[in-house]
Amino acid sequence: MDLLAVEHVTKQYAGHKALDDVSLAVPRGSVYGLLGPNGAGKTTLIRIINRITAPDSGRVFFGGREIRPEDVQRIGYLPEERGLYKKMKVGEQALFFARLKGLSRREALVRLKAWFEKFGIEGWWDKKVEELSKGMAQKVQFIVTVLHQPELLIFDEPFSGFDPINANLLKEEILALRDKGATVIFSTHNMSSVEEICDHITLIDKSHNILSGRVDDIRRRHGSNIFEIAYRGEEQSLRHAVEGLQCRILDADAEESAYRTLRLQVADGSEVRRVIAAVNEAVELRSFREIIPSMNDIFIRAVNGTL
Repeated sequence: MDLLAVEHVTKQYAGHKALDDVSLAVPRGSVYGLLGPNGAGKTTLIRIINRITAPDSGRVFFGGREIRPEDVQRIGYLPEERGLYKKMKVGEQALFFARLKGLSRREALVRLKAWFEKFGIEGWWDKKVEELSKGMAQKVQFIVTVLHQPELLIFDEPFSGFDPINANLLKEEILALRDKGATVIFSTHNMSSVEEICDHITLIDKSHNILSGRVDDIRRRHGSNIFEIAYRGEEQSLRHAVEGLQCRILDADAEESAYRTLRLQVADGSEVRRVIAAVNEAVELRSFREIIPSMNDIFIRAVNGTL
């Protein structure tokens, strides 16, 4: 069942159409990647979901009905533009935001203590925000975003400013929140992060939704039937074996080693078994694996119109 659905949303600003008839559906309990180049319309869509702005046309559904003002309390939003008050103390500010989300002071203190200890920042409680590094401030904002245990979490470029260790910590926490039942929308330019944590994606470009689906399905669907073969034997024997089959050799490893590699493209997926059989007869076959395109490759091809 979908927790969030966007139907035919359009938004225009002073002659610029930020979103043009965009639709998508976010399954409950998933991590949903919202991808696209700068200016594509991702942030506008996030602001509409959060009811910060309204669409010119189209509707947003939350939990099976049209979204209402009170539903914002069921959403946690970490924007790309950070919003901590620099002169306030860290703990004081975290507590302030927690109370705004409806938590009692006592419950907020209990939850904040647990999160501060988990992120190793309990010593910063009485420091001023201006004393924090960008990454440390980001941890505080992440905590404030998830503290009230919202059903929907929206993170806009959450790894900006993080070193690899802390970025990995954040990824683990996002996945843990999903496993506990939260639904996550994750806006990013980092395609490796998409492959690591996203179940589904939507790619927005020039204000349109140009690609949606499960990450694994999209990668396989946009593969080119390219396979890498590792083998021992004569390359010429292998080439001769596949002559007449619906495939072409793309490149071969020129280096002499125990096993050599060769890449070929099969014109028709149904011919793969025949190719494997022919290769296995001609040389000692070690492995035969499909080269699946990365989300980064798909992103670039989609935006350039070559998908």
